[in-house]
Amino acid sequence: MWYNKVTKDLSQLPTFIDYYNDELQEAKLEVRIGGNVETNIKLLPGVTEHRFNQLQEIEAVLNYLNIELRKIRRRHFQKYLEGYARALTSRDAEKYVDGEAEVVDMELIINEIALLRNRWLGIMKGLDQKSFMIGHITRLRTAGMEDVSV
Repeated sequence: MWYNKVTKDLSQLPTFIDYYNDELQEAKLEVRIGGNVETNIKLLPGVTEHRFNQLQEIEAVLNYLNIELRKIRRRHFQKYLEGYARALTSRDAEKYVDGEAEVVDMELIINEIALLRNRWLGIMKGLDQKSFMIGHITRLRTAGMEDVSV
């Protein structure tokens, strides 16, 4: 859904980031364990699948932005190697490319999307832990400790 929007129009990135930050707040509530254990067990696979798909979409957008960054860097690199008044080494041209405003702006955008992705990785880790803990609670109940509450 968002991947196609962002790849067609990069001006959709702020909306993409806002959407996934809002979803992140909802996902944090889903990581908590509380209430009926059976209900938690029943809902966990669907929640995990949904949130993992969202993480994959963020990863796809991040990968797309990295591809775009490589295009931008190549264009500027070529400009410095072919059109500069004096001969530059590849290393010199690379340093000049790193300072180009367009390159820096794209790297900042990529950094923000990477931070968003890392937050979502935390959600996935939390869902893994939730599954682990619910499994232990279920084993305790099976062992006869019915009064275990969450």
